[in-house]
Amino acid sequence: MTSFDELARRFERFPGIGPRQARRFVYHLLSEEPQELRALAAAIAGVREHLAECARCFRYFARSGGERVLCETCADAGRDRALLTVVERDSDISPIERSLTYHGHYFVLGGAVHLLEANENGKLRGGALKGVAELRAKEGLKEIILAFSVNPDGENTARYVADLLKDIAEKYHIKISMLGRGLSTGSELEYADPETIKNALKNRT
Repeated sequence: MTSFDELARRFERFPGIGPRQARRFVYHLLSEEPQELRALAAAIAGVREHLAECARCFRYFARSGGERVLCETCADAGRDRALLTVVERDSDISPIERSLTYHGHYFVLGGAVHLLEANENGKLRGGALKGVAELRAKEGLKEIILAFSVNPDGENTARYVADLLKDIAEKYHIKISMLGRGLSTGSELEYADPETIKNALKNRT
């Protein structure tokens, strides 16, 4: 396998990237100046060094010196402790924040429960979610919002999480809700516009 093919194969591992797009990426890199390629390589190599995973919500945040373990959202005493939104991936948080409607906390589940797969996704943080929900419940949590993509996998993931949190919700009288109308069927949360997110949050059930 040539270095061209090897690089294209690695690009194919990115979400939503197929063989044709992967090869276009490689051709683009071939047109770049050597210093640009070195800068890109350094940025990729340093991404883990300069980013940390929040110990509570599991989103990534930029290190700003010291040994901070919580992201700005989790550390913000002004956020609404009564609300916790569970999302599939880190990138789903940005459109919710851009809607300027939601001021609660988050939890990144780490993936979806795919409808056609027999085994549960081993990367899911089900146990951690239960622990965070119980901790938040003691801090005044009143509602858990399941914010997943409006497709079969998202709906299956919502059922999984609702069942996972059922006992905690009953114990602490926490409402479990889902995003309402606003998101069209088949849409992914990551690509929703702020107005759509705002309507979906407003009409959650």
